[in-house]
Amino acid sequence: MVKLKELAGVVALSALVAACGGGAESEAPAEEAPAEAEAPAEEAAPAEEEAPAEEEAAAEGEGGTDFASLTGDAAAGKVVFSQCRTCHEVKEGVNKVGPSLAGIVGRNAGSVEGFSYSDANANSGITWTEDVLFEYLKDPRGYLPGTKMIFNGLPKDQDRANVIAYLKDPS
Repeated sequence: MVKLKELAGVVALSALVAACGGGAESEAPAEEAPAEAEAPAEEAAPAEEEAPAEEEAAAEGEGGTDFASLTGDAAAGKVVFSQCRTCHEVKEGVNKVGPSLAGIVGRNAGSVEGFSYSDANANSGITWTEDVLFEYLKDPRGYLPGTKMIFNGLPKDQDRANVIAYLKDPS
């Protein structure tokens, strides 16, 4: 009977990891750097020709895009946020495996009442601004080593911008 409970626990944890993006779909950012480094500077195309490639790279999460250069779409963000619903809610006071994300933009990390945070999160001193969320959501464990969050992240810049727009106004 005990082994059956242990097996059920392993199955439940596996399902949780899969639901939170624990699969191998994320791209390794280390592979991107050599491609940029290999291109000689004199072969660079004029700025007018580079703009479409930069926009495409931003959509795919391959560029050095910053949050300010993107326009988030809350409706699209709600769809992307479906990956997060296993662990998070946008309703105030509703904690799940992760804390409620109601009012997260502008909030201090580790400050949701009644949620048990990792020491890394609780002592980070982070304020969840749009720019910080944009970087964090790309690779949560890389951005904040020691976090409890097991989600691999959102590699596409536009997806992250959309989720942030949704978190700002989930209605």
